[in-house]
Amino acid sequence: MILSFLQSAIRFSTAFLFGSVGETVTEKSGNLNLGIPGIMCMGASGSLIGASLYVSAVGGASGIEAWGATIVTLLFALIFSLIGGLIYCVLTTSLRCNQNVSGLALTTFGIGLLSFCGGRVNTTGFTTISGFFRQSFPIVEQNWFTTLFLSYGALVYIAIILAVIAAVVIKKTRVGLNLRAVGENPATADAAGISVTNYKYGATLIGSMIAGLGGLFYIMDYTGGVVEYSVDTYGWMAVALVIFTVWRPNWAILGSIVFSILYLLPNYVNVGFAGREAIKMIPYLVTIVVLVITSIVSRRESQPPASLGLSYFREER
Repeated sequence: MILSFLQSAIRFSTAFLFGSVGETVTEKSGNLNLGIPGIMCMGASGSLIGASLYVSAVGGASGIEAWGATIVTLLFALIFSLIGGLIYCVLTTSLRCNQNVSGLALTTFGIGLLSFCGGRVNTTGFTTISGFFRQSFPIVEQNWFTTLFLSYGALVYIAIILAVIAAVVIKKTRVGLNLRAVGENPATADAAGISVTNYKYGATLIGSMIAGLGGLFYIMDYTGGVVEYSVDTYGWMAVALVIFTVWRPNWAILGSIVFSILYLLPNYVNVGFAGREAIKMIPYLVTIVVLVITSIVSRRESQPPASLGLSYFREER
């Protein structure tokens, strides 16, 4: 039972990990995108539409091919989440709208879009397409190691790889240095010749596409192709995870597993309804504690970007 619980927790954590890494990349540019839950919903909506259009194009479930179905579904998820990020960038970076209001509006739009698409798409063949995303490594010998580490679909490993790549780029490369400069002090970065607008757009769009993969994973991997509408819940947990991991994408790998364990724990212990809901609150309570501690401890590397949530007006330099 413990092995099964850990396996489920690692798999479920992927949705948080995609959202957290995407939001961390975005916030490093100074953009506080509270639209991440909505963008994850848009990624899920794109996967639904892409899968449905593909099945219709090939003449039904009997004509589905692995590579075609996977690529089309993935492409639509990325396009929809990219559009979500573009909407946010236009509002906050180009039009200088309030970031909090813009993000919340985007989340509301994404939730509505998923509800609209989920109730209208033809789900024929979704189980088959989901099987392609859930396909794990060919395991010769079944044991605890292969079950715990080699029994997942490609998206689980892609999430981990993206987290590591994001951490390396942000910490070790010139692009990451420029991105952090934009997030800390955009006026100084602008004076140094760094394009603040380009970095904000780039980080937000890339972060949105990464987060959108979380919605794709939840619909096409975790639920097995069954349409569910709770993607935004896990988007908010991803936003909380950014604070919990003090804006470090590599820490999000372990943090997402911790969140997943706490979220799934009520399903494996014999507690009443009140106990289950109390356990589900723990990730948010821990996040609050971490936020308080990082506010008290004045270590710069544990603080959010100094200009996070603030629009940049070049004329005010």
